[in-house]
Amino acid sequence: MGDTPMHIYQFGPFRVDALRRLLLREANEVRLPAKAFEILLVLLEEKGRLVDKDELMRRVWPDAVVEENNLTVNMSALRKSLGESPRDHRYLVTVPGRGYQFVADVRKDCGEPIAKNEEEAKQIVAEVIAEPANGDSEVKHLLLNGGLLESGPAQVAAAQTNAAASNRGPQAGSSLGVADVHTTSSAEYIVGEIKRHKHGALSVLAALLATTMIVAYFAYSRHSAGSDKTGISSIAVLPFANKSDDPNAEYLSDGISESLINSLSQLPGLRVIARSSTFKYKGKDVDPQEVANALGVEAVLTGRVLQRGDGLIINVELVNASDKTQMWGEQYDRKMSDLLAIQREIAHEIVEKLKLKVSGEGKGPAKHYTESNEAYQLYLKGRFYWNKRTAEALKKSIEYFNQAIDKDPRFALAYAGLADCYVVPANRLPPREAMPKAKEAAMRAVELDDTLAEAHASLARVFAAYDWDWTSAEKEYKRAIELNPRYAVAHQWYGGYLAVMGHSDEAIAERKRAVELEPLSPIINFELGLAFYYARDYDHAIEQFQKTLELDQNFPAAHNFLPAAYEQKGMYNEALAEFKKAIPLTRGSEWTLSRAGLGYLYAVTGKKSEARTVLNELKQASKQEYVPGTSIAFIYAGLGEKDQAFAWLDKGYEQRVFQLQWIKLEPRWDSLRSDPRFRDLLRRLGLAP
Repeated sequence: MGDTPMHIYQFGPFRVDALRRLLLREANEVRLPAKAFEILLVLLEEKGRLVDKDELMRRVWPDAVVEENNLTVNMSALRKSLGESPRDHRYLVTVPGRGYQFVADVRKDCGEPIAKNEEEAKQIVAEVIAEPANGDSEVKHLLLNGGLLESGPAQVAAAQTNAAASNRGPQAGSSLGVADVHTTSSAEYIVGEIKRHKHGALSVLAALLATTMIVAYFAYSRHSAGSDKTGISSIAVLPFANKSDDPNAEYLSDGISESLINSLSQLPGLRVIARSSTFKYKGKDVDPQEVANALGVEAVLTGRVLQRGDGLIINVELVNASDKTQMWGEQYDRKMSDLLAIQREIAHEIVEKLKLKVSGEGKGPAKHYTESNEAYQLYLKGRFYWNKRTAEALKKSIEYFNQAIDKDPRFALAYAGLADCYVVPANRLPPREAMPKAKEAAMRAVELDDTLAEAHASLARVFAAYDWDWTSAEKEYKRAIELNPRYAVAHQWYGGYLAVMGHSDEAIAERKRAVELEPLSPIINFELGLAFYYARDYDHAIEQFQKTLELDQNFPAAHNFLPAAYEQKGMYNEALAEFKKAIPLTRGSEWTLSRAGLGYLYAVTGKKSEARTVLNELKQASKQEYVPGTSIAFIYAGLGEKDQAFAWLDKGYEQRVFQLQWIKLEPRWDSLRSDPRFRDLLRRLGLAP
């Protein structure tokens, strides 16, 4: 800043201080996003000339690739701050397809270069006070009017208000000292007044101008920084935009975003919206304020990632959602080998900017899971594919997590990721193949890092869904939540455990907590509906399943259970229509659940022939691939053929079918409950009363 000339622009009721990056309207500050302010400066500098869009984007976003929508959004914010309506363009004119032009009359004033150091500037003022030059009273009067001396808060305010209209010096007997913050001082006024005082030394002129500008600049900076920290206790990290030419670099932008979410989630006092909610905005042009309102946060972090060879440019911006002002922004121009360090640096700087009190030394999330940059990149690729939740993507995810472990055998996060791949039914692997691998990976992650909530939650899921070790499952779920109370998945899965244990009210409460943490997650919203369904509150279940489908109209699980809830209310036509929607959307294990539900519906509504057709399809498929025994048992139960139903339930027990954990709650098993064989199955599952 030391070599930057001072520019003051005035037009209409507005005053623009380029140095302090301050827009005033009749002495009142107008808050403006950082990039919108830079656009205004460019247009003011080029007053009267049409500035095309490409030039404007190059000058406002140097060394960064941005979309034209960024320009449009910031121009809209600028017009709003200037009070322009869509038809009233007193200051800014848009030339469609070309660019923008500033058309109002502008007065521009320039000053001398400013001092580099605030303390140096204050020292200059102190010296003026201690060794007054000729014209002492006039000089002190100018200092007071400029906001650099004070004689008590009330006197200072009055002096500043009346500065231009009064030639009176400070009150007799007032004590003078260096002012802390007076950002409304007028540099031009001081300069003009000093020039009129023949006895004012040239050194005093330079000192006053330098002091005025540097104190005002640093005061405004402190004011801005101070205002940032008030009330910011929640943040959403939006998915970073991949600006690289290579679509395969998508894992990088997604991975950096997710890593920042995980890092910031470790901080006490900061609510961080989870990935499944923020990534709903991936690839969309969004208004940070609208996103913040939808997610209930006070700050939004956005970013762009550009990879070219080994070069890596990351642009990050932290926006205060209340007024769309930039709280912090930075560009990181590094190498791919610096990826780990960059992610930590960004998280640290955000913590510092938000002025959060963190554990340890107070330097932000400093936990390092690996020192291998290569292992970390492989981990990011693994998470990228895991989040797709398809069988093909999970297969790739497993490969990347294993490669990360090969690079760093003590990388606990990679083991936790591997466990997550095997613990979800979407992998289409038989439970006897997938779950032991999930357990091994989760236990290794816990062994390496007992504070990893994700690993404890995955281990709990294995205990519940595969081992039917309910005591250990409860212990691990509680440990996961203790370690990270904001880990929504732990609350989601623990809610399922509570439902199985017969605590339906607590199960619903736990899953509502998960929805609060991840309001836009389809799976979490669906499982809240499932909690209502298993509590036999079908009206609320239907409402919640419908909410889930509003988030994702093709979400298969909701299409599977919405008709089940309709069916329990006797709404058979609605149930049939929903099952027919579900089947084309599903594959693998989800497909078998859809077909089983449809077959059961046919059976209980007297369409025996249609039910047997579906039954034969599933039995034939079971010869080629994994089909849960419970899916076939469902249809036999609907047909009233109990012996066959129990035979396939026993098959499901041998398979250790994931769905067996819900057998005590599922209303479609009601016709079998009085049979001793059902009570024996509950006993074997550890669920007997």
